[in-house]
Amino acid sequence: MTQSKAKVEIVGKEILSDGWTELTGYRIDYTDRNGVTHRLPREVYHRTPAACILLYDPRRDVVVLVKQFRLPAYVNGDPAWMIEVPAGLLDGDEPEVAIRREAMEETGYTVRDVSFLFKSYPAPGSITEVVHFFAATIDTADRTSDGGGLEEEHEDIEVLEVSLQQALAMVENGEIIDLKTITLLQWALLNKGKLR
Repeated sequence: MTQSKAKVEIVGKEILSDGWTELTGYRIDYTDRNGVTHRLPREVYHRTPAACILLYDPRRDVVVLVKQFRLPAYVNGDPAWMIEVPAGLLDGDEPEVAIRREAMEETGYTVRDVSFLFKSYPAPGSITEVVHFFAATIDTADRTSDGGGLEEEHEDIEVLEVSLQQALAMVENGEIIDLKTITLLQWALLNKGKLR
Protein backbone atom coordinates (compact mmCIF):
# COMPACT_ATOMS: atom_id res chain seq x y z
CA MET A 1 0.00 0.00 0.00
CA THR A 2 1.49 3.35 -1.00
CA GLN A 3 1.12 6.65 0.80
CA SER A 4 2.64 8.67 -2.06
CA LYS A 5 -0.49 10.82 -2.54
CA ALA A 6 -0.96 11.48 1.18
CA LYS A 7 0.11 14.88 2.49
CA VAL A 8 -0.40 17.01 5.58
CA GLU A 9 -0.63 20.75 6.08
CA ILE A 10 -0.93 22.45 9.48
CA VAL A 11 -3.62 25.12 9.14
CA GLY A 12 -4.04 26.11 12.79
CA LYS A 13 -2.20 25.87 16.10
CA GLU A 14 -3.14 26.83 19.66
CA ILE A 15 -1.25 26.27 22.91
CA LEU A 16 -3.78 24.66 25.25
CA SER A 17 -1.49 24.33 28.27
CA ASP A 18 2.07 25.33 29.05
CA GLY A 19 2.68 23.95 32.53
CA TRP A 20 5.02 21.06 33.29
CA THR A 21 5.13 20.56 29.53
CA GLU A 22 3.27 21.99 26.54
CA LEU A 23 0.00 20.69 25.09
CA THR A 24 -0.82 22.07 21.66
CA GLY A 25 -4.02 21.80 19.65
CA TYR A 26 -3.57 21.57 15.87
CA ARG A 27 -5.90 21.72 12.91
CA ILE A 28 -4.51 19.86 9.94
CA ASP A 29 -5.60 19.32 6.38
CA TYR A 30 -4.82 15.67 5.72
CA THR A 31 -5.04 14.56 2.11
CA ASP A 32 -5.36 10.79 2.08
CA ARG A 33 -3.91 8.43 -0.52
CA ASN A 34 -7.15 8.67 -2.53
CA GLY A 35 -6.68 12.44 -2.88
CA VAL A 36 -9.50 13.39 -0.46
CA THR A 37 -8.67 16.19 2.00
CA HIS A 38 -10.02 16.10 5.56
CA ARG A 39 -9.71 18.85 8.18
CA LEU A 40 -8.77 17.10 11.42
CA PRO A 41 -8.29 18.35 14.98
CA ARG A 42 -5.33 16.83 16.83
CA GLU A 43 -3.58 17.46 20.14
CA VAL A 44 0.14 16.95 20.71
CA TYR A 45 1.83 16.66 24.08
CA HIS A 46 5.36 18.04 23.68
CA ARG A 47 7.88 16.03 25.71
CA THR A 48 11.62 16.41 25.49
CA PRO A 49 13.78 13.40 24.53
CA ALA A 50 14.51 10.77 27.17
CA ALA A 51 16.69 7.72 27.71
CA CYS A 52 16.34 4.42 29.54
CA ILE A 53 18.74 1.62 30.39
CA LEU A 54 18.76 -2.06 31.21
CA LEU A 55 21.32 -2.67 33.97
CA TYR A 56 22.26 -6.36 33.99
CA ASP A 57 24.63 -8.26 36.26
CA PRO A 58 25.59 -11.40 34.31
CA ARG A 59 27.31 -13.07 37.27
CA ARG A 60 24.14 -12.98 39.37
CA ASP A 61 21.73 -12.99 36.36
CA VAL A 62 20.06 -9.93 37.92
CA VAL A 63 18.51 -6.79 36.48
CA VAL A 64 18.35 -3.54 38.43
CA LEU A 65 14.93 -1.92 38.36
CA VAL A 66 13.34 1.01 40.15
CA LYS A 67 9.94 1.54 41.69
CA GLN A 68 8.35 4.98 41.85
CA PHE A 69 5.02 6.80 41.89
CA ARG A 70 3.41 7.56 38.51
CA LEU A 71 0.38 9.87 38.55
CA PRO A 72 -1.09 8.79 35.16
CA ALA A 73 -1.23 5.16 36.32
CA TYR A 74 -2.86 6.32 39.56
CA VAL A 75 -5.44 8.37 37.64
CA ASN A 76 -6.24 5.29 35.52
CA GLY A 77 -6.76 3.14 38.62
CA ASP A 78 -3.65 1.00 38.00
CA PRO A 79 -0.93 0.39 40.58
CA ALA A 80 0.69 3.82 40.96
CA TRP A 81 4.09 2.62 42.18
CA MET A 82 5.44 1.30 38.92
CA ILE A 83 8.42 -0.98 38.40
CA GLU A 84 10.62 0.35 35.62
CA VAL A 85 14.13 0.42 34.22
CA PRO A 86 16.11 3.54 35.17
CA ALA A 87 15.17 6.41 32.86
CA GLY A 88 14.99 10.15 32.58
CA LEU A 89 14.87 13.21 30.37
CA LEU A 90 18.02 14.22 28.51
CA ASP A 91 17.88 17.77 29.94
CA GLY A 92 20.04 19.03 27.08
CA ASP A 93 22.69 16.30 27.39
CA GLU A 94 23.60 13.68 24.83
CA PRO A 95 21.60 10.47 25.42
CA GLU A 96 24.56 8.45 26.74
CA VAL A 97 25.60 11.20 29.15
CA ALA A 98 22.03 11.56 30.38
CA ILE A 99 21.48 7.84 30.96
CA ARG A 100 24.74 7.50 32.90
CA ARG A 101 23.56 10.36 35.13
CA GLU A 102 20.08 8.89 35.57
CA ALA A 103 21.41 5.39 36.35
CA MET A 104 23.59 6.85 39.11
CA GLU A 105 20.86 9.11 40.54
CA GLU A 106 18.19 6.42 40.55
CA THR A 107 20.12 3.22 41.37
CA GLY A 108 23.52 4.25 42.71
CA TYR A 109 25.27 2.24 39.99
CA THR A 110 28.15 3.78 38.06
CA VAL A 111 27.80 2.55 34.49
CA ARG A 112 31.08 1.62 32.79
CA ASP A 113 30.40 0.35 29.27
CA VAL A 114 27.06 1.36 27.84
CA SER A 115 25.60 0.13 24.55
CA PHE A 116 23.09 2.11 22.53
CA LEU A 117 20.37 -0.26 21.27
CA PHE A 118 17.73 1.82 19.43
CA LYS A 119 15.38 4.77 19.79
CA SER A 120 11.60 4.75 19.73
CA TYR A 121 8.48 6.89 19.91
CA PRO A 122 6.49 5.30 22.77
CA ALA A 123 3.19 6.99 21.82
CA PRO A 124 3.56 8.58 18.34
CA GLY A 125 -0.15 9.31 18.03
CA SER A 126 -0.05 12.08 20.62
CA ILE A 127 3.40 12.60 22.20
CA THR A 128 6.60 14.01 20.65
CA GLU A 129 8.88 12.18 23.11
CA VAL A 130 11.66 10.04 21.61
CA VAL A 131 13.27 7.52 23.99
CA HIS A 132 16.84 6.28 23.54
CA PHE A 133 17.31 2.69 24.76
CA PHE A 134 20.59 1.47 26.27
CA ALA A 135 21.97 -1.61 28.03
CA ALA A 136 24.97 -2.05 30.29
CA THR A 137 26.50 -4.84 32.31
CA ILE A 138 27.25 -4.07 35.94
CA ASP A 139 28.44 -5.89 39.04
CA THR A 140 28.15 -5.25 42.76
CA ALA A 141 31.38 -3.21 42.79
CA ASP A 142 29.71 -0.65 40.51
CA ARG A 143 27.20 0.36 43.17
CA THR A 144 28.84 3.43 44.63
CA SER A 145 25.82 5.04 46.32
CA ASP A 146 22.32 4.17 47.50
CA GLY A 147 20.53 5.82 44.57
CA GLY A 148 16.88 6.60 45.22
CA GLY A 149 16.65 9.75 43.09
CA LEU A 150 17.26 13.41 43.77
CA GLU A 151 15.74 14.92 46.88
CA GLU A 152 15.47 18.36 45.25
CA GLU A 153 13.32 16.79 42.50
CA HIS A 154 11.17 15.06 45.16
CA GLU A 155 12.08 11.65 43.78
CA ASP A 156 11.31 8.74 46.08
CA ILE A 157 12.72 5.75 44.23
CA GLU A 158 13.08 2.20 45.53
CA VAL A 159 15.89 0.15 43.95
CA LEU A 160 15.05 -3.46 43.13
CA GLU A 161 17.40 -6.26 42.08
CA VAL A 162 15.59 -9.24 40.60
CA SER A 163 16.61 -12.14 38.40
CA LEU A 164 15.98 -11.71 34.70
CA GLN A 165 13.57 -14.65 34.75
CA GLN A 166 11.68 -13.15 37.71
CA ALA A 167 11.45 -9.81 35.90
CA LEU A 168 10.03 -11.54 32.81
CA ALA A 169 7.52 -13.36 35.01
CA MET A 170 6.55 -9.99 36.51
CA VAL A 171 5.65 -8.83 33.00
CA GLU A 172 3.48 -11.88 32.46
CA ASN A 173 1.65 -11.52 35.78
CA GLY A 174 1.07 -7.77 35.37
CA GLU A 175 3.48 -6.48 38.03
CA ILE A 176 5.54 -4.73 35.34
CA ILE A 177 3.34 -2.70 32.99
CA ASP A 178 5.79 0.00 31.83
CA LEU A 179 6.38 -0.28 28.07
CA LYS A 180 10.05 0.75 28.01
CA THR A 181 10.79 -1.82 30.72
CA ILE A 182 8.91 -4.58 28.90
CA THR A 183 10.76 -3.68 25.70
CA LEU A 184 14.20 -3.88 27.34
CA LEU A 185 13.40 -7.11 29.18
CA GLN A 186 12.23 -8.71 25.93
CA TRP A 187 15.40 -7.43 24.24
CA ALA A 188 17.44 -9.04 27.04
CA LEU A 189 15.66 -12.35 26.57
CA LEU A 190 16.44 -12.32 22.84
CA ASN A 191 20.02 -11.04 23.25
CA LYS A 192 21.24 -12.55 26.51
CA GLY A 193 24.52 -13.58 24.87
CA LYS A 194 25.33 -9.92 24.14
CA LEU A 195 24.96 -9.07 27.84
CA ARG A 196 27.88 -11.20 29.03
